[in-house]
Amino acid sequence: MHQHEHASHGPLAGFTVGVTAARRADELGALLERRGAAVQHAPALRIVPLADDAELLDATKALVGHAPDVVVATTAIGFRGWLEAADGWGYGEELVDRLRGAQVLARGPKVKGAVRAAGLTEEWSPGSDSMAEVLDRLLGQDLTGRRIALQLHGEPLPGFVEALRAAGAEVVVVPVYRWMPPEDLAPLDRLIDATVGRSLDALTFTSAPAGASMLARAQARGLLPELLDALRHDVLAACVGPVTALPLQAHGIDTVQPARFRLGPLVQLLCQELPSRARTLPVAGRRIEIRGHAVLVDGDLRPVPPAGMSLLHSLARRPGWVVSRADLLRALPGAGRDEHAVETAMARLRSALGEPKLIQTVVKRGYRLALDPGADAKYADAP
Repeated sequence: MHQHEHASHGPLAGFTVGVTAARRADELGALLERRGAAVQHAPALRIVPLADDAELLDATKALVGHAPDVVVATTAIGFRGWLEAADGWGYGEELVDRLRGAQVLARGPKVKGAVRAAGLTEEWSPGSDSMAEVLDRLLGQDLTGRRIALQLHGEPLPGFVEALRAAGAEVVVVPVYRWMPPEDLAPLDRLIDATVGRSLDALTFTSAPAGASMLARAQARGLLPELLDALRHDVLAACVGPVTALPLQAHGIDTVQPARFRLGPLVQLLCQELPSRARTLPVAGRRIEIRGHAVLVDGDLRPVPPAGMSLLHSLARRPGWVVSRADLLRALPGAGRDEHAVETAMARLRSALGEPKLIQTVVKRGYRLALDPGADAKYADAP
């Protein structure tokens, strides 16, 4: 008998989640793993200093011409780089003068050092390096019509700009870096292949450029139609905020987003969405829930190898109906033409489930899920 350990697995147990973030990927991965998910990570971007400074120059001129009310300095190296660039263009003194009249928020102690080195004084700095605290601080004020200069580091901050604009602020983004494709594309290619192969249940995006970069890479490999098909039908695209979702939505992909644009709420959203999308069926007196790489049998988590999951999905497509060995063989990834492969995979599946009666062998015809009587009508035309 199996030990019943209902509480021993997290809400995301049995699901695989892809992470595309370049920054804070470890933090997001840890949050997901703590809730039981398997995580596959591939940075879709890398962050490099601006070679062509046109955008930075434009932002600098805009602020010199119309001073900001608030300045958010997010990285020491970025803040210093901005002031050095402004110096080089002959705007250094004017820029510092404009910033002196503004409320300066410095994210963390290193940034505070860079602000002071420039002869400025920060009004406030959070105890941690948390942008979330900076955002809370800002949203605690009336931002209607306030002009906020936001010095960005590489990847845009998830939802930060959206939240400030929603609160009525005018945000001038000061980009000191640019996003580029990752130097090593192999992990991103593996993530695209996993999405296309449906071995991921969800894919998370924390910046618009990450989504755009992944779509561009798929297109370069001739896989864009397949990637879009997977994201439209089988793999959930979860975005940290509405701006992040734009490149995906432009391709007709429905995305889910938390009400608060942060990593924590993004993970909570997945904890609700993925289990609710899993197929739950009454089989042989048990309640089975079919997840990405595992099955819950009466609440107990049973991991199932990929071949077994392929068979189970075929049987669950029309629960209670007999599926022939030939059809099951077609569902097995790379099984070739020997129907014996079906029997081997089926034996492993039954042993993984720990309940031999869940799947019946129908002599000379194939296999069927032992759907409980009375459930037939409800599931007969299931997708």
